[in-house]
Amino acid sequence: MAPIGQSVERTGGAEILARAKARAALVPDCLVEARRIANTVSAGWHGRRRRGIGENFWQFRPYSPGEDMARIDWRRSARDDHTYVRDKEWQAAHTVWLWADLSASMMYRSKLGQVSKESRALVLMLALAEVLARSGERIGAPGLMEPIAARNAAERLATALAYAENVSGLPDTSMIRGASEIVLIGDFLDPLDKIVERIAPLARRGLRGTLIMVADPAEADFPYAGRTEFTDPETGEKFTAGRAEVLAEDYRLAYAANRDALGAELRHIGWSLIRHSTDRPASEALVSAHIYLSGQGSAR
Repeated sequence: MAPIGQSVERTGGAEILARAKARAALVPDCLVEARRIANTVSAGWHGRRRRGIGENFWQFRPYSPGEDMARIDWRRSARDDHTYVRDKEWQAAHTVWLWADLSASMMYRSKLGQVSKESRALVLMLALAEVLARSGERIGAPGLMEPIAARNAAERLATALAYAENVSGLPDTSMIRGASEIVLIGDFLDPLDKIVERIAPLARRGLRGTLIMVADPAEADFPYAGRTEFTDPETGEKFTAGRAEVLAEDYRLAYAANRDALGAELRHIGWSLIRHSTDRPASEALVSAHIYLSGQGSAR
């Protein structure tokens, strides 16, 4: 629910076109910011290294019973009392699908936030595309862009976003084939059962997923007092609180419980949740996402 002073959009044709035009004007600046952040946080990164078939040495690790003995490095094992396997780095490009929910609720920005949730979601999406493209990954966006392996993937994704008429809700993923990875960015304020209903089938199809939950600090802190009117940006429904501060504690508890329940559901299916507030640097969420995509982090 957004305070009444915020923009409210309904899903008619004229409103969708207006939103598309506003997004098109926003995308170029977001691309510039995304590249700046990508340049800042990618220093020292060398791709998403993981064990697999390849020619480059990655690491020595202890031998596990049942593994192919041909992979044992006997020279390294002779140095002490342990048996070691020589791992090589996986060199094949992976496909990572990126999606940002840019529905009306994402336009919200309070005085406590640095930018709107929409702007931050776009920056994170494009920055991820930039970083992953530099690592040689294939980047795609469901319904917007087929997977490509190109250094200018972020720019091409930005163009697709600028011309898209409706980028809202969770995407249609029927075009995704095989074991891919997907990063979904949004505020995820829909009822938990509806979110799980859409996401669980993706996990069963073998997709490895990460959700970046973008929130304005006011949505978590509820800093309102006195008579306050709230408006749902999706439906236009209004709610008036005579003394908003009376609702604060119950609201904060409900918000935290819903957020924690989403994290628990994601852990259950092997996915990850990254919580990000728009009063924090975008680089923090980008680093966390890269850690999960690199296989160095666990679901939380």
